[in-house]
Amino acid sequence: MRSALSAVVVGLVVLSTVAAVPVAGTQQADDATTDRSSAASGIDAAGAATQAADDCAPVANGSVPEDPEDDTLGWENGCWYNESIDVTRGDGLNDTELDAVVSRAMARVEEVRELEFNETVPVAVISREEFRQSNATGGNYSVNNSLHQNAKWEAMLMVGEDTDAISVQQSNTGSSVLGYYSPRQERIVIVSENTTAPKMNEVTLSQELFHALQDQQFNLSSFNQTTRELHNARDGIIEGDGNLVDTLYQERCEAEWNCLMPQTQDGGGDLPQDFHWGMYFVTFQPYSDGPKFVDQIYRADGWDGVNAVYENPPASTEQVISPEKYGEDEPTDVRFTDQSNQEWTVPHLKNGTVDYAQFGEAGLATMLFYPTYASGGQESPVVGVRSFFNYTAGGQVSQYDPLNYTTRYTDGWDGDRLYPYVTDDSAETNETGYVWKTVWDSETDAAQFVEGYSLLIDYYGAEAVDDRANTYRIPDGEYADAFYVNHTGRTVTLVNAPSVEELSEVRAGAAPAGESTPTDTATGTDAPGTDESTDTATGTDVPGTDAGTATPIPNDGGGMDGDDGDSTDAPAETTAGDGPGFGTALALAALALAGLALRRRE
Repeated sequence: MRSALSAVVVGLVVLSTVAAVPVAGTQQADDATTDRSSAASGIDAAGAATQAADDCAPVANGSVPEDPEDDTLGWENGCWYNESIDVTRGDGLNDTELDAVVSRAMARVEEVRELEFNETVPVAVISREEFRQSNATGGNYSVNNSLHQNAKWEAMLMVGEDTDAISVQQSNTGSSVLGYYSPRQERIVIVSENTTAPKMNEVTLSQELFHALQDQQFNLSSFNQTTRELHNARDGIIEGDGNLVDTLYQERCEAEWNCLMPQTQDGGGDLPQDFHWGMYFVTFQPYSDGPKFVDQIYRADGWDGVNAVYENPPASTEQVISPEKYGEDEPTDVRFTDQSNQEWTVPHLKNGTVDYAQFGEAGLATMLFYPTYASGGQESPVVGVRSFFNYTAGGQVSQYDPLNYTTRYTDGWDGDRLYPYVTDDSAETNETGYVWKTVWDSETDAAQFVEGYSLLIDYYGAEAVDDRANTYRIPDGEYADAFYVNHTGRTVTLVNAPSVEELSEVRAGAAPAGESTPTDTATGTDAPGTDESTDTATGTDVPGTDAGTATPIPNDGGGMDGDDGDSTDAPAETTAGDGPGFGTALALAALALAGLALRRRE
């Protein structure tokens, strides 16, 4: 390893990419960053460690172990993993102290994970204000990109047509990100309130270092993370492994190592009042389920077994939520033909960004729960707090696996794909449509999803359209639109448009003549003459869609411990029942998740 990473922060939380949105704030941050890398050392051609850097010697506490002849696991830049150094975090760390702490932390990551660092990772430190400014202006978002994001999150019933989805995501990010590792740039950027003498939490530092190590050993940039579903699925191994390393690192700190740890939980920027928990929960899934997924593999096959997963990463969030499905239940590659008229088109996105969305089992489960936070006081009629949060026997939200993404409405997921549709006027009116096709393991699973979705749109005021089969309309509010729910066999296709008449313009055959069932008792069966059985998952893709590639930036999390809690879901929970009432349960859950939000990611 050539040099230590010498920039640290209270807690490091990684900025994640947003599917179909350019990573904000990377180039702009370059112009306002401070390089905190230590002087370069290296490894000669024969593998012997050179001594240009001996980071622990200036702050050694007692006798200093001899350096090895070769660069070996558990030693970096003159620092052994178990070396004692005279450093405290109270008033922040100067450059000499930073070099020692970071180099020793690198050695400790090697010792825990049994992998070797092999090259320098540049580190930059920026202020929170600089990060907010770069994040707010870092993307030159096209009109089509904005419309794509708006339609995608409107389909999740999380952002209405009068709200800019990109701005909401930027607000989430700008207030809470504490740092990130970029595989594309091969560097760490630290967001710190003090850019000259940052404080640190050594355990959370260890995960940023491990992300750099992951990229060196497993080439994270090669992972296909072009949609939210694929991003979360791949993060099942990336973040699951990272959080397991955190846990093992912290156990060594508590048992034998002297580590720099805060007396109280560190935090970043304060979460704003309008922090969007729905978007957060969608992206949080690999942090909740990933450690358990990786831990099972580690216990069975050791680190060699975990390393092998990088060659065949999880293909879906379903495989991380239910580890027994990994390698056994491959998702359906959902495709379908474009059946819109000339007025409605899929907005084309440039630079190889995909022009469709996939949310997976994790996204659909979150969609059904989100009204609990959106309402500000009324629990979701589909998935309640006691179902979505995992609680320990003591009644606390689990720190190890806090969220339960398994629901009876979504656990039969087998694939999904969503295409936004726009007209020439959408840029002015922001009125969009979409076609969202989902495939399920069985017809019963598909029917259960229709039941849950019907309860959801009923919550938002959907009314059945009398003379149209399985067609509903939300007359007012932020989601005022028309909806068509088509259930055929294992397939459920959702069609959305500003009006009932435009449904068939977005997708031919939608909203046919017939009778709709009330949304709270919908069976989801099609009316005669609305056959979509030929619209199968193996059909032709929408013309002009390009799978493309996207550069993943993995998310970061803190160490986790504790009980993984209950993983069963009750149907259509209400505020009645055992345990704390809705207000108490939600308040406790919000408090717990606020801490986790600052601890783990954006």
